[in-house]
Amino acid sequence: MTGMLDTNAPENGESPAMDGAGEGFLPDLPGLTQGADWSMEHVATLPNPEEGLQPPFPSEYDRLNKVVEENPEDFNGWVYLLQYVEQENHLAAARKAFDAFFLRYPYCYGYWKKYADIEKKNGCVQVADEVYRRGLQAIPLSVDLWLHYITFLKENQDNSDGEAENRIRATYEHAVLAAGTDFRSDRLWEAYITWETEQEKLANVTAIYDRILGIPTQLYSQHFQKFKDHIQNNHPKHFLSEEEFVQMRVELAASSLSGTDGETPAEDLPPGTEDLPDPAKRVTEIENMRHKVIETRQEVFNHNEHEVSKRWAFEEGIKRPYFHVKALEKTQLTNWREYLDFELENGTPERVVVLFERCLIACALYEEFWMKYAKYLESYSIEGVRHIYKKACSMHLPKKPTVHLLWAAFEEQQANVEEARSILKNLEEAVPGLAMVRLRRVSLERRHGNLDEAESLLRDAIKNGKNASESSFYAVKLARQLLKVQRSLGKAKKVLLEAIEKDETSPKLYLNLLELEYSGDVQQNEADILACFDRALGSAMPLESRLTFSQRKVEFLEDFGSDVNVLVAAYDEHQRLLKESESLKRTNWKASSHTASLVPFRAHFVYCLHFPSFHEYRCRIQQPFCVHLVQG
Repeated sequence: MTGMLDTNAPENGESPAMDGAGEGFLPDLPGLTQGADWSMEHVATLPNPEEGLQPPFPSEYDRLNKVVEENPEDFNGWVYLLQYVEQENHLAAARKAFDAFFLRYPYCYGYWKKYADIEKKNGCVQVADEVYRRGLQAIPLSVDLWLHYITFLKENQDNSDGEAENRIRATYEHAVLAAGTDFRSDRLWEAYITWETEQEKLANVTAIYDRILGIPTQLYSQHFQKFKDHIQNNHPKHFLSEEEFVQMRVELAASSLSGTDGETPAEDLPPGTEDLPDPAKRVTEIENMRHKVIETRQEVFNHNEHEVSKRWAFEEGIKRPYFHVKALEKTQLTNWREYLDFELENGTPERVVVLFERCLIACALYEEFWMKYAKYLESYSIEGVRHIYKKACSMHLPKKPTVHLLWAAFEEQQANVEEARSILKNLEEAVPGLAMVRLRRVSLERRHGNLDEAESLLRDAIKNGKNASESSFYAVKLARQLLKVQRSLGKAKKVLLEAIEKDETSPKLYLNLLELEYSGDVQQNEADILACFDRALGSAMPLESRLTFSQRKVEFLEDFGSDVNVLVAAYDEHQRLLKESESLKRTNWKASSHTASLVPFRAHFVYCLHFPSFHEYRCRIQQPFCVHLVQG
């Protein structure tokens, strides 16, 4: 983003503030490229004041590091590792640990400060500055991290440098541009105002108030009250810019003269830069100017108050605005969903983007919000969409398939087929065995004419299936592709027959083989179709499944059969299976009925065990079986 989010910004998506949508809102800071990607390769480039003199890594480092290498999702393991390297104050170990941690958990703003503090403690002030910048690139909406960074700059600035003040001011500007539209950004604005007041730049203070008074924040009312105090306690020529001061004096003087009886000639209108000779008039003018300044801001405040009121309930519902690996309560997730839907319907694009960015800090581990954000950005920025998908899949959700599949589909829509192919392949390597991923890879190759590769992927899945059922699933998919796409009936039939040899109890294999045989001339294929039926009926499938195939065999012979003797034999076989099925059902029913009939006896028996003497006579009459059990 390169500009402040204007509360009256156009809703057509053409505002300059949308330029950074999806890219983290970070303005261009010196020495840091917006959208920069960080990886472990950067560790080697960090300067070390004692290069070559560092002792070996601490004794427990390898053990703690092994825990997180084996399970990067073990957040507590990371906490123990980072605490250890911080305690040991081993710079190289700390750099390696923190850089690896931030590749997975970049939203933990507190650890960015810890990392910078370690660098500073070891005399690497410039590296500490770079760490802060990396942190702000990762989480630019963090008010706390901005305030820590500005404090760091103030503590380490050269007071003899004439540009020091301008650098601090520029950093404050970057901060409010990046995070100043957050509903809870009040501390950042107050810090900026306090600093400008300390510099005795009261006109700058007024300009800051002019911005914050139009932004919905938690302490909006307090800002307006402080603004009025600022106006009442200072002279207009100090808290107004020279241009506004002159213009206001002229307007007030003209207004005053228009209300007189016309005795004052027009040429006596006081110049804007000259003091009035009458002290009483001077005091009146100052008060009028103060009143005018407050009055013009009152309208902005009223509009802002209305905007705050529409969002207050949603903001009150946000109990955890920061990132944490612990799951959010359902009410929190519901609140975010409803808040986003409200802003999508009523807010400007700038406000929508800010809310999405806030949401993704608290809800970083929930793919639905990443997908919703990417979908929204499709109307504004292709690169923004790509950035969101990459951030979600590479950092926060490396093993969530749905968002990866959407990213791959998006890249394919942009004609970036190689990238889509790479996304799906990487996902399958990260989470092997997901059928949806393998099938998406197959369909991608098929859509782009790579039928041999599509077939190869399916054959590989059949070969490496975890069990017979999984291999059969892919065999059906391959047979359908060979038949419907590649028009190879023979190859499709061979695939199914080979699969049946390995999985004789899969009804789906037989059904698909039948479908394949039915696809041709049924009169010419009668022998093959009957052979398929016989193969199914002679298999080890459950009786109910074989009964279904028997019924279909009779129906086939009724509709297409050429030999009545075969039909009669099939009918007799079907009747035999029906009787076998009914007999089995009766046996199962009797067993279940006997078990059910014992339930009241068991209940009564338990009762009599507690009160045998009291209920003995009654039990002899009503439940002799129970009495027998009690006495026994």
